[in-house]
Amino acid sequence: MGNPLQMLSLEDLRRRTSEKWRRYPPDVLPAWVAEMDVPLAEPVAEALTDAIALSDTGYPMGTDYAEALAEFAATRWGWTPNTEHTALVPDVMLGIVEVLKLVTGYGDAVVINPPVYAPFFDFIAGMDRRVVEAPLSAEHRLDPEALDRAFTEAVAGGRRAAFLLCSPHNPTGTVHTADELAMVTELADRHGVRVVVDEIHAPLVHPGATFLPYLSLPGSERGFALLSASKAWNLAGVKAAVAVAGPEAAADLARMPTVAGDGASHLGVIAHVAALRYGTPWLDALLAGLDHNRRLLGTLLADQLPQIRYRIPDGTYLAWLDCRELELTDDRTDDRRADPAEVFLQRGRVAVVPGAVFGTGGTGHVRFNFGTSEELVTEAVRRMAVALR
Repeated sequence: MGNPLQMLSLEDLRRRTSEKWRRYPPDVLPAWVAEMDVPLAEPVAEALTDAIALSDTGYPMGTDYAEALAEFAATRWGWTPNTEHTALVPDVMLGIVEVLKLVTGYGDAVVINPPVYAPFFDFIAGMDRRVVEAPLSAEHRLDPEALDRAFTEAVAGGRRAAFLLCSPHNPTGTVHTADELAMVTELADRHGVRVVVDEIHAPLVHPGATFLPYLSLPGSERGFALLSASKAWNLAGVKAAVAVAGPEAAADLARMPTVAGDGASHLGVIAHVAALRYGTPWLDALLAGLDHNRRLLGTLLADQLPQIRYRIPDGTYLAWLDCRELELTDDRTDDRRADPAEVFLQRGRVAVVPGAVFGTGGTGHVRFNFGTSEELVTEAVRRMAVALR
């Protein structure tokens, strides 16, 4: 099977009406939001086409998604989630919100590891919960001392608390190790903190790293995981996800209101089931292309932008670029504290995500999406280098 990243031209992509291709003017090359530049996997396209032909556009029903996920997880990761301990949710982020409602109350704390997926901050605040930070280490790893301090603060006064873990981590691409996840279970148990894991990027792990489902580990029985085919098969526009509870959290998940799953798209369920059951060859071809691109990006940066520090990610199709050594000036103020994302956009016409939105540790960084063709990765870096001349 050919590389899905090499199948669409820039002209093809410009015809898309999704946010990635419509947020900025046509002269801007978008390397920001987490959409990939790929055609649909053929089994997914066929499933959606068949559903449209039948006008099968009603409400979702049944446990097909949970069953397909269990089959995929058993084959891919050696873990078979109990389908009786699952719930259909509209997407991973809204599923996280519903699970956090089950295990925390107003004013309780949710611990996160910045720099981290920006919507975590907004959704936690929107629930009237408190964010408590346990920043990643300088090597983008979980820091046990920071977690211990954060958990202690979170449960102070006998309050309930949760730990929202991003695994694999967005934006750094870190894939947590077995020892790191065991540390999480031990600290969470010691402090009485409930663990909720965002595993949306789980299928997107590169050679040299191994994804471990959190709920497959001893000590995770009181935890929850949220999974979806959305990121790996580029299905953000047909939303659906699955919440999975550990054995000792199943009763909590059973309290989730049935209406919480009503926002899941029936077409989304159909597409995700097809991806999980029949889309593995396409996924493997994609992963080979992403592996090439993550390394290509390193070569291009070393050659054209050596001041940018880049640690090749073990997972996702997102690169976390440390631009703090660049000598950037703000054209409007002649201030040497210009945001690198703004410089790349205004002077290079490349859109990336400014690191500051990911919280503590993000300032001076940008997130770059390499889930596109080799040619567009190359052109984006060329433009970024031109922006600094």
